[in-house]
Amino acid sequence: MTKKLLTPICLLLFIFTASAQPQPAANLTVFSEDGDKFFLILNGERQNNVAQTNLRMEDLPQPYYNAKIIFEDKTIPEINKNYLQLADADGAMMDVTYKIKRDKNNGKVTLKYFSMVPIQQNYRAPENVTVVRYGTPMPAATTVTQTTTQTTSPNSVNTSINVPGVTMNVTINDPVVETTTTHTTTTTTTHQTEVNTPPVQVGCNGSYPMGSGDFSSALSTIKGQGFSDTQLKTAKQIASSNCLSTNQISEICKVFGFEETKLDFAKFAYSHCTEQKNYFKVNNVFSFSSSSDDLNEYIQGH
Repeated sequence: MTKKLLTPICLLLFIFTASAQPQPAANLTVFSEDGDKFFLILNGERQNNVAQTNLRMEDLPQPYYNAKIIFEDKTIPEINKNYLQLADADGAMMDVTYKIKRDKNNGKVTLKYFSMVPIQQNYRAPENVTVVRYGTPMPAATTVTQTTTQTTSPNSVNTSINVPGVTMNVTINDPVVETTTTHTTTTTTTHQTEVNTPPVQVGCNGSYPMGSGDFSSALSTIKGQGFSDTQLKTAKQIASSNCLSTNQISEICKVFGFEETKLDFAKFAYSHCTEQKNYFKVNNVFSFSSSSDDLNEYIQGH
């Protein structure tokens, strides 16, 4: 009897404990590659009332959002992006970065995926990043009205007229009508709520690479693919969801049998590398110096 009672009680305690745990939330950073100031709309709600070039949203509870970018410069068309992804393939909430990019050929502005990293606690954000907590109401604009009243009095001239036996004081007013001038100045000030929370870093440069255990599993998965194209696709999928060191990128490149495939992945993985200043180490995987030259030229263009 006692065991039968303990089982449902333990189950209830487990459910209560699980429900009491804080729900995971994602973070989103949007930055303009060309410095165009913008407003971010998520699911129809404006998130910043002052246009920014680099905006970080924290504590986003949903894995997907419908996003819209409205530029301060009205000549730039709005950007609409449905199903903006903030979770990885397993549904884990992530710290995701998107960039606003202008096409060099036609000038079209688009919102492109840039990076996705696990959420790190106690992150300090750069000063150029405006941080806003999702769901925090934006303060109303402050309106200050100042009224100044100026009164102009008429000019007066006092004179005395003396007549034998009689003295008279006469005041002569200037024929200017007394006037009162009122100036009213109305000033409206809009404040953007900024939170000095740990700033997010754009991309993986300076972040932590994959742990050795996770990387070993990822490398085995890539090697297990039957075709070179599938290996490359799998490697890019892993790199897009994680940060990699130069050694890890080199190890993945060594899996590929073709020089062209190694170069393709090395270019793709550059934006997901934690130590871009040491990216020259990846050149060791190539058999031809022309591949190293091609990679170096690609890096200089980014």
